[in-house]
This record gives sequence, C-alpha cells and structure tokens, in this order.
Amino acid sequence: MGGPMMIPLVAIAFIAVIIFLERFFYLHKGQISAVEFVDGIKAVLKKRRLLEALTICDESVGPIPRVVKVALLNCEQSEEIMSQSVNASALNEFALIDRRVASVALIAKIAPLMGLMGTIISLLQIFYTMSKSGDYATVSQFSTYIYSALLSTAFGLLIAICGWVAYSFLNSRVRALAHDIDWASNDIMLFILRKMPENEDLHIKGKK
Repeated sequence: MGGPMMIPLVAIAFIAVIIFLERFFYLHKGQISAVEFVDGIKAVLKKRRLLEALTICDESVGPIPRVVKVALLNCEQSEEIMSQSVNASALNEFALIDRRVASVALIAKIAPLMGLMGTIISLLQIFYTMSKSGDYATVSQFSTYIYSALLSTAFGLLIAICGWVAYSFLNSRVRALAHDIDWASNDIMLFILRKMPENEDLHIKGKK
C-alpha cells in the first residue's frame, strides 16, 4: 500500500537489523573485565611465568587479550618497539570493533529520504491516474490515496528512529570497549617496563 519504495525500505531495514545483531553479539563476546584480566596476567607475570600468561591470552576471547598478548610477546624488546607493536595492535582492534557500525547510521539517514521519495512517487502516480481517467475523486477516495502514499514516509521515519537508537547503543559499546583496550594496553606496558615488580598493587587507584 505504501508504493514502490516500500520494497527497498524493507530491504534496508532488514540489513540494519542484521548489522545490529552481528555487531551486538560481536561486541558482547569481546566484552570482558579489563581490570580483572590484566590483574590476572600481572599475578602470573609476578611469578615469571610468561608462557602461562601467553596461554591465558590465547584461551581468552576478545580484543583485550589479543592486545595484551602483543605486549607480552614484545616484553624483551625496547620500549619504543613494544609501544609501536601494541599501538598497531590496538589500532587494528579499534577498526574491528568499529566495523559496520557507521552503516547503521547511514541507513538511519537515508531511510526518511527514501520514504519521502516513495510518498512523492505515489502522489505522482495518483494524480497521473486521475488525469488519465478524467474523473473527479471523492474526498474518501482521495484520503485513501493520501493515506497509502504517506505510509512510505512513516515507515522511513520509523526506520530512522530505530536506526539512530541502535547506532547510539552500538557506539556507546564501541567507545567503552575502546577505552578498556587503551587502558589495558597502557597498564600492561607500564607493568612490563617496571620489570614486573612483585610488590606492586594489582589495582590502580580510582579504577573499579
């Protein structure tokens, strides 16, 4: 009833749902407690069990263990080399967690425009049909036509609203995970550069 643009609107809505679900489960899978994980790695390193720490990183899921593993693999390198390696790994993880999130925002932006285009196309078809038939439409008939034409705009706005909510949710999860990656990489590097002191407190002040 909403006109020919309803098909592409349904298509982009389906794509947005698929992207959201894929990103949600990916980010949820990679979300671990950065403090607890780094503290566990520190506890193992204090005993000078580097291989065990690497094994823990391999067995753990998510970007934080992967970045920490890079720091451990470069623990005998210079500070500059280790920092460059960890930063490169962190940048790669940032790109992975942020992948396709902007696509949800793009769909939210274009959905209202597609809906409006659908309404205009439907109105043009209505007036063209009426001009060809030569008949005058009654108020009830004309209101029915307008109702059908406006459906695509309403559906486009609905997609936009849901899309922006989904994008805001995903973006907040991405920012939180990126912060954890940044904190974990810097904290483990500082611990290694301090020669893994056995008397260091596991928790940093203010970090819950």
